[in-house]
Amino acid sequence: MVDNKVYLSVSDLNFYISQKFKNDPYLHKVFLQGELSNFRFRMNSHQYFSLKDEKSKINVVMFRSFFEKLKFKPEEGMKVYVSGYVDVYGPQGSYQFYAQTMEPAGLGALYEQLRQLQEKLAKEGLFNEEHKKKIPLFPDRIAVVTSASGAVIHDIMVTANRRFPHAEIDLYPAKVQGDEAADTIVAALQQIQAQGDKYDVVIIGRGGGSLEDLWPFNEEKVVRQIYAMQMPVISSVGHETDTTLADLVADARAATPTAAAEYATPNLVDVLTQIVQLRARLYAAVQANIHTKRQILDRLKNAPVLQEPTRIYDQQIQQVDMLTHRLNQAMENRLQHDGSTLRLLQERLKALSPSRKLEQLERERNFVVSNLFSTMNNYLKDQRNRLNRAMQQLDDISPLKTISRGYVYTTDQKGNTVTSVDQLKIDEKLKLHFKDGQVQVNVENIRREKNGNQEK
Repeated sequence: MVDNKVYLSVSDLNFYISQKFKNDPYLHKVFLQGELSNFRFRMNSHQYFSLKDEKSKINVVMFRSFFEKLKFKPEEGMKVYVSGYVDVYGPQGSYQFYAQTMEPAGLGALYEQLRQLQEKLAKEGLFNEEHKKKIPLFPDRIAVVTSASGAVIHDIMVTANRRFPHAEIDLYPAKVQGDEAADTIVAALQQIQAQGDKYDVVIIGRGGGSLEDLWPFNEEKVVRQIYAMQMPVISSVGHETDTTLADLVADARAATPTAAAEYATPNLVDVLTQIVQLRARLYAAVQANIHTKRQILDRLKNAPVLQEPTRIYDQQIQQVDMLTHRLNQAMENRLQHDGSTLRLLQERLKALSPSRKLEQLERERNFVVSNLFSTMNNYLKDQRNRLNRAMQQLDDISPLKTISRGYVYTTDQKGNTVTSVDQLKIDEKLKLHFKDGQVQVNVENIRREKNGNQEK
């Protein structure tokens, strides 16, 4: 008997299966979603892990050239979207997935939406430098749009009061995270805009967070409202590595709330020091000029031609005296002007003392308390009126009023209201309820009526 069977080697069989995978058009480009499993980061190497769902898992290989292009750090248990192809690893005879791209599940759409919106607004010129407004050197009033309960407003107020206590800071509270955040931010900016030129600069910001946390500052309506502000806007959103569309459209961007406050205010100590230095330089320059003029005058006075004064030079000598007097007068006027400026600055510093600020806050607190009591009284008055109306309505429909007009209502021994003769039996005891008491009766006869006619 001839054996016609052909026995393949293991390598041949694996090669044959591998060709089947490669020739299957549905396996050339596969898009998967799942949870990372057995992921251990290998530095400067290919990455080997699994992708699983509730019922199955598959081995995955991601070569170093593709892994280095990722814009995030994969972690164990993270849900991701991957794309690639399926093939057989010949030496082990196992099939596996070869990943070429990967992105976090749920963030891919946000990244794409952010990219498209950024391109759209960039084409409209919202991020161009020629639209950026200059930050004023000495702002009188600063508006801050951020959360009332966060650390951002505290950092800004502490820094601004330390550097430039003259500036008044007003908080316009807004939600900085969640579905309603964008609307509250826009509303706060519009409220600031509606007050005209009351504010010199606006600071908008929040602390760091994920892309979803910072998303309100990527919303188109927020970006367009920042662009429409008539006063300059400083953005301080997230950490230094986070970049939102609000940062791009703002007139200036600060890495932290403290940096935003420093950007918006000058350092009063430095300003006063500079004034003192300029005054000293001016005084020194005037003294040097006087000294030079006196040296020139001395040389002219000691010149041989002037040793024998004549009337020819009387006019020139008089002119020199006049110029010297004018120079001294100009110096005195300048010193008086600088002294007046210094006294004015000192008075302004006194006006910004903490006691005056406390008095202002006390007045504001008294106003709020008064307004609160007034609102509470109006609310209680309104509720009393509503209660009286409800009591009147209940009284109008009260069955007791009906009884007072001569009507009665009947109940059985169990206290149930009798509304039909079908509920009664002969010799049954009933109670008749009058407005001023009750009467007990016995049923002796039952007569039914239909449409006013007696029935048997």
